[in-house]
Amino acid sequence: MPIGENEYVYLLDPSGRKIWLRTEPKMLKVASLGTVDGSRIIGLEDGSTLTVVGKEYTVFRPGTIELMESLDRGAQIITPKDAATILLNCNVRSGRTVLEVGAGSGGLTTALLGAVAPEGKVHTIEFKEENAQRALKNVRRTGLDKYWSYTIGDAREVAVDIMADVLTMDMPDPWLALDNLMPRLRSGGRLCAYVPNANQVESTVNALREKGFADVYALENLQRGIEVHPGGVRPSFDMLGHTGYLIFARKRAVL
Repeated sequence: MPIGENEYVYLLDPSGRKIWLRTEPKMLKVASLGTVDGSRIIGLEDGSTLTVVGKEYTVFRPGTIELMESLDRGAQIITPKDAATILLNCNVRSGRTVLEVGAGSGGLTTALLGAVAPEGKVHTIEFKEENAQRALKNVRRTGLDKYWSYTIGDAREVAVDIMADVLTMDMPDPWLALDNLMPRLRSGGRLCAYVPNANQVESTVNALREKGFADVYALENLQRGIEVHPGGVRPSFDMLGHTGYLIFARKRAVL
């Protein structure tokens, strides 16, 4: 499908650098490039090449991972490697209703919205209005903001009128919010808590077991790139190591 007006796209240069812009049929001011004729991009196929100031770029529509990587960040985001694990382990798909605690900069929110649209929705409880506004700015870039809403408040006590298929919790003490939010998760629904420290994993897992949740387990993702060169292939010296612990569980009907 050709690229249309008012689409958020990126230009990929030979070094792998991404330059972002929104397509309009006029001259656009683009950081690091100067002025670009937006009408040259409109009508191109996804993956087309474009020459700007003598340099060749490839024009791409972003996927969820590119959108997450390009967020305007304030709070630390949940990384794509962890977001992908959350989506799979919580069975997040189109039509699901997700209750999210902690918008941050909208990283996980972006991944959740991409999965639940166009039939589902995400509602976020965020403690700080500043974070919610930053997340809203980022979510609007995806064009999925109509599937998102939020409430400002403390997840341990705020009231939300929603029945969710999935509950995700990015907060330092998720076990303290369980009593308030458990009634908002349907029977059989899935829960994910994201915490940075091992003692928080222990407190969360113990609380979930005590409250009767089933299939409670925790894990950590470690990701290492592979360097491929003409002379050989080896693991990268750098790796995306510990970012957070993920705890998963399912709600029994008797809770």
